[in-house]
Amino acid sequence: MTSLSQPSSFDPNSFELSPSAIKHFKQNLNNENSSLGIRFSVSESSGCSGYTYSLDYVDSKNPDDLLFEFDDISVFIDSDSFLYLKGTKVDFERDGVNEGIKFHNPNVKAICGCGESFEVEI
Repeated sequence: MTSLSQPSSFDPNSFELSPSAIKHFKQNLNNENSSLGIRFSVSESSGCSGYTYSLDYVDSKNPDDLLFEFDDISVFIDSDSFLYLKGTKVDFERDGVNEGIKFHNPNVKAICGCGESFEVEI
C-alpha cells in the first residue's frame, strides 16, 4: 500500500522565495551589513509593456510594507506592489553561463520581447 501526501495548494495571496533564491539573497545580504532585508516592488515601465520589477536593499520599514520572512531573509513589499506580486514565486536560476532572478508571477498575461517589462491581469 502506498501512502500519498497531501498536495500543496496554491495560495493566490502568497509570496514565495525558492531555496536557491534564499541562498542567493543570504549571500548578498551578508555583503550589505546595514540592510534589514530586500524590497520587491512593481512600477510603471518605460519599456514596451506596462510594468517592471524592482529590487532594492531595505534600510528602514515603511508603514505600508507587508513583511515576509524566509529563513532569516526579510522581504518587504509595499501594499500597492503586492497587488501585482501576489501569488508570485521568485527563483534564482542558472542556465549555462547565465544566471539571474526569475519571477514566476501568475498575474502576468504578457511579457515584452526584451523580457524587461510585463502586463498583468488583476
